Amino acid sequence: MKKSNRMIAMTVFSGVLLLFLSLFFSLSIGAYTVPFSDLWGGLTGTSSTEAAEVIRTLRLPRALVAILIGAGLAVAGAIMQAMTNNPLASPQIFGVNAGGSLLVVIAVVLFPDFSPSEIVYFAFIGAALGGGLVFFAASSGGGMTPVKLALAGITIHMFLTSLIQSVVIFNETSTEDVLFWLAGGVDGTNWGDVQLLLVWVGIGLLIALMFSPSFTIMSLGEEVARGLGQRIALMRIVASLIVVLLAGAAVAVAGPIGFVGLIVPHIARKLVGTDYKIVLPVCALFGGILLSVADVLSRFIAFPAESPVGIVTALIGAPFFLYLAQRGGQAS
Repeated sequence: MKKSNRMIAMTVFSGVLLLFLSLFFSLSIGAYTVPFSDLWGGLTGTSSTEAAEVIRTLRLPRALVAILIGAGLAVAGAIMQAMTNNPLASPQIFGVNAGGSLLVVIAVVLFPDFSPSEIVYFAFIGAALGGGLVFFAASSGGGMTPVKLALAGITIHMFLTSLIQSVVIFNETSTEDVLFWLAGGVDGTNWGDVQLLLVWVGIGLLIALMFSPSFTIMSLGEEVARGLGQRIALMRIVASLIVVLLAGAAVAVAGPIGFVGLIVPHIARKLVGTDYKIVLPVCALFGGILLSVADVLSRFIAFPAESPVGIVTALIGAPFFLYLAQRGGQAS
C-alpha cells in the first residue's frame, strides 16, 4: 500500500521527535534522576560533577547501544519478513538469536579473556548456523512454506536454547552473569560496545539500504520477483549476510533481545507503506525508539535494581505475536 508523502514526512518527523524524547529520558532517569544542568554539562563536557560523569561514561553509551541494537534488529526483522514472505519472521523466532547466543556462551566459557570485539565473530557464526538450520529444516519434505518456516524456527530455537542452558549448568563459575545476559540487557555497556555496533550495524544498514528496491520486489513473493527478473539466490545470500551482521552484533553486545524484529516492521509498513527504501529507515528509527523506551521501563521493574530489557520487549512482543498468529500474520 502506497502512502502519501505527507504521511511519510509526518511519520519521520514524529519518529525523530520520539527518539530524542526517549534519549532524554534514558539519560536522565535511573537509580537517581539527573538534573537538566548536569545532563547538559555531561553531554557538552562543561561540567565535572559526579552526575555529569555518570552521563558521559554510563548512561550515554547505554542509550546509544539501545538505539543501535533496536535499529539493527528491526531492520533484520523487516528483511526476513520480505525474503520469506512470512509476517511472523524475526531473528528470535527463526533461530538467529539463539544460534548467536549459543556460540557466544561457549566462547565466554572457553575463552573468558576474549573482548566483545572478538566474541562478535562467534555471534556471527552462530547466527548463520541457527538461521541455516531453520531454513534447511523448513526446506525438506515438500518445500518451504511460511507455516513450516515458523514451526522449524520455533523448534530450532527451543533446541538451541536447551543447549545454551546445558552449557550454563555445566559451568557454574559464570552462571549468574550469563543468565542475566541471556535475558537481554544493555546495562553495563560502554563506549567500546558503541564503536563495535557502529561498525557492524552501520555496515549492515548500509548494505540493506543499497538493496532496498530488491527487498520491495521480494516482498511481493518469490514467483513475482522471479518474473520481474530478480536474482533470487543472490538476494538470499545478501539478506542472510545483512541479518547475520545486524543480529550477530546485537547478540554479542546485549544478548538475545526478542520481538523487536517482529513488532517494528509491521508498525513501519502500516505507517509508510511497503516501499523498502522508506520502510527500512523507518524500521531503524522506530526500532531504536522501542528499545530505548523498553530500557527506560526496565529500570522500574525491580527498582532500584536493574532488570534485563528483554523482559520488557517480551511483555510487549508476546501478545503481539499471538495477535499476529491469530490473524494469520496480516497485521500490516
